Amino acid sequence: MTVFFTKEAIDWLILILEERFGHSFYIMQSNQGLKLSLKNKPERYILFPNLNKMFHQSSSDMPCSYWDATKEGWDSVIGEPIPAPAVAELRQPLIEYNNNDCFTVHYDILGLTYWMLNRIEEIGRTDLDEHQRFPATSSHACKYGYIERPIVDEWLNILGQVITGLWSQLKLKKHQFSIKVSHDVDAPSRYGFKSPSKLLRSMLADIIKRKDFKGATLAPIVRMNNRYQLSKLDPFNTFNWLMDLSEANNLQSSFYFICGRTDPLMDADYELEHPSIRNLLQLIHKRGHEIGLHPSYNSFKSPNIIKREADRLRTVMDQENINQPDIGGRMHVLRWTHPLTLQAWNDASLSYDSTLGYADMPGFRCGTCFEYPAFNPMTQKILDVRIRPLIAMECSVIDKRYLGLGYTQGSLDKFMQLKDTCKRIKGCFTLLWHNSHFQYDGDKYIYKRLIKNT
Repeated sequence: MTVFFTKEAIDWLILILEERFGHSFYIMQSNQGLKLSLKNKPERYILFPNLNKMFHQSSSDMPCSYWDATKEGWDSVIGEPIPAPAVAELRQPLIEYNNNDCFTVHYDILGLTYWMLNRIEEIGRTDLDEHQRFPATSSHACKYGYIERPIVDEWLNILGQVITGLWSQLKLKKHQFSIKVSHDVDAPSRYGFKSPSKLLRSMLADIIKRKDFKGATLAPIVRMNNRYQLSKLDPFNTFNWLMDLSEANNLQSSFYFICGRTDPLMDADYELEHPSIRNLLQLIHKRGHEIGLHPSYNSFKSPNIIKREADRLRTVMDQENINQPDIGGRMHVLRWTHPLTLQAWNDASLSYDSTLGYADMPGFRCGTCFEYPAFNPMTQKILDVRIRPLIAMECSVIDKRYLGLGYTQGSLDKFMQLKDTCKRIKGCFTLLWHNSHFQYDGDKYIYKRLIKNT
């Protein structure tokens, strides 16, 4: 018998299904494939006979086909044919009902789930960008045009229909659409933490490059009045405004702070222990928002550094009597080596990570808009940390270095399309918008539209 899944991988798949559907399942691996049944009720089952070895390989070089669910009497939650990676041609019918006690599904839905959620595709890849990130352009999803489709959620929706078709009395877990907004605090102040020489260079750049004479005038005032509080005149000090908006929309903002310096050019110019940062942490906590970790630029391959920076954040929070049991966050510049970085988050006793979105394109890097328990495919161990996929970052859509849609209707439409897709799936739209990326009215307009819970 060819073993596609270890016992630990099967246990992880059972966890995924339990979170999604709200019931305990049993998965048995045999020569026939995978059999999915309700726990302690093996007489009825769903059989997956066509297990695909491609879902256990680090590669984007595989075929892709599309399945029109409606032609076989099933509902497509997105309303379009569903991408089916790793198969050049699908069997028809794809789903068969046998003898009132068994469905046979001729597509490896559980293998796809394993491949996408655990980012098997990315392991050991060398086709990386200038920040050593696996880019969207290298992915199978980009090659076949489904990067803006949560294909794991779409296929699990089909599986849910098969489950209720087999166990008609079973009520599946109902999910509600949600929004999670987060802000990477790369620069809490535009001028407040700069050395005199860097401050002068910033002022000259304001005048010569940006024609921002007001900013150049404000710079020394902001710098001199930054001893205990961030200046209200500082254009990067958008924290109260962000929390006001979140509270008006019944949301909680998460602010992720850099707690180390492994690259002077790429990391922050502030120290977590500075009085104005301590006061900012206090303000965020008192208003009921979340504080998180944003590990420094070169920490993504160094578990010891990630743990040290997490401990530094915890120490400052303890000193300020900030009691927040769970701490999550996101890697700086979305740098990520899988699964090394993931294991580092787990070993630093962090609750969740929200790095896994692409920088160069928005969309569904993990094929889902649901948070889920992490699994290390190298060690074959279920981890304690959870993965909260990132769906969209403002830079990915607006900035010229990526999609470059700017402050246009096209930019808003792209964000809203992704949000609407999450809403149709009843998942979570996770949005990253830097506190320092509100220099133009267009930022504020798009952001306000996006975080409305409608």
